[in-house]
Amino acid sequence: MSFLETPRFPDNIAYGSAGGPAYSTRIVEYGAGYEQRDVMWSYARHEYDVAYGIRKIEDLYSLVDFFHAVRGRGYGFRYKDFADYKSCAVNQTLSDTDQTIGTGDGVETDFQLIKKYTKGSMTTTRYITKPVSGTVVISIDDVSQPSDWTVDTTTGIVTFASAPASSAVVKAGYEFDVPVRFNVDKISVVYSDYEAGDLSVPVVELKYHSVPQP
Repeated sequence: MSFLETPRFPDNIAYGSAGGPAYSTRIVEYGAGYEQRDVMWSYARHEYDVAYGIRKIEDLYSLVDFFHAVRGRGYGFRYKDFADYKSCAVNQTLSDTDQTIGTGDGVETDFQLIKKYTKGSMTTTRYITKPVSGTVVISIDDVSQPSDWTVDTTTGIVTFASAPASSAVVKAGYEFDVPVRFNVDKISVVYSDYEAGDLSVPVVELKYHSVPQP
């Protein structure tokens, strides 16, 4: 799959864009208003409309330039979701104890970055495949690990020089981007539409079969 790691989609446009997580459910309605709900996706696929982030004509030019660079739907790219781009809440300072990414067994050296969303007894796990370079911090049993590990910023896999000991809890903090692509092959730009705010340019998250999904 073709993916453009750099540059990231322009942050100034992403900042004002609309969107977020989307699930797929099937609802069957019965008599008297009873219903059955089936969750078709166990994990959301994020969708955005970047046209909402266009505030001036220079932004429109920047969007068109980027659209040309990735050939419409041809290449994926990084996108910063300003509502959810940290291992913690966006208004908090990230820490190397934010997210538990695994437990050592004395053998395994690779750990996938993840983020968990929990409400009561319900938890959804999100696999983080595009961490931002220079932001990842790691701890083992809540002790900071400044070295002896690397992170692949194209996959989100943390690799230790030596396997964490059995039962050792591995945690991480990080910023991350969402891997996305445009969901159209054509942008129909009408200057009056831009001024009226009627332009729509959807992008959709890319999911990778090589990364295990919950």
